[in-house]
Amino acid sequence: AQNIKNPRAKAAQNAGKLDARHRMCLSGPPLENHLGERWSLFNFLMRGYLGDDAQFRRRFRQPIEKHDDVEVRAQLARRVAPFMLRRTKSEVASDLPPRTEIIRSVVLEGGQRDLYETVRAAMQEEVQAEIERRGLAQSRIALLSALLRLRQICCDPRLLKTEEALRVGESAKLELLMGMLPEMLREGRRVLLFSQFTSMLTLIEAALRERGIDYLLLTGATA
Repeated sequence: AQNIKNPRAKAAQNAGKLDARHRMCLSGPPLENHLGERWSLFNFLMRGYLGDDAQFRRRFRQPIEKHDDVEVRAQLARRVAPFMLRRTKSEVASDLPPRTEIIRSVVLEGGQRDLYETVRAAMQEEVQAEIERRGLAQSRIALLSALLRLRQICCDPRLLKTEEALRVGESAKLELLMGMLPEMLREGRRVLLFSQFTSMLTLIEAALRERGIDYLLLTGATA
């Protein structure tokens, strides 16, 4: 499924030409990053079932992604549910123990904290003005954009890529990670790190190289 999520990619177009009696898509999480990827999968599985790209965008994507239309979201879920099978970890590997979650709070300090507060105050004013002008439902993009910038600062100020952010020397999460890793590796553990920001993985990669820690990197660009 990962190879045909972009309907304009040659892989997806060639896959659609396959003459097959049965078709199936196999995907791990995430199933999709946006609804266009779900359309692409169903366009391979059952061409026309969700309409063409323009029809799907008009009927489902815009109401759901732009206006958070709960009713349309439920309609789409009912339409695709009979053709989707989700297997959980307990069904696939029942011998694995339950997942243990330990939440660590990281305190921002110094320039990173100051940058966060400066951006937070500025974005709060912008979002509030947008809501007053267009209403809450129409301001979703502005709100998500503000949250994205604050998340970037929390991960590492350098992700923001502004002159002010690049001058900040502190990176609380990265410093905590680099403090934890050596001890975990000495204990013989294997560590898997996730980040939604590939640029954050680049910063982690540089820090690992600096400390002489061997690693493997897997991103969407990995062949």
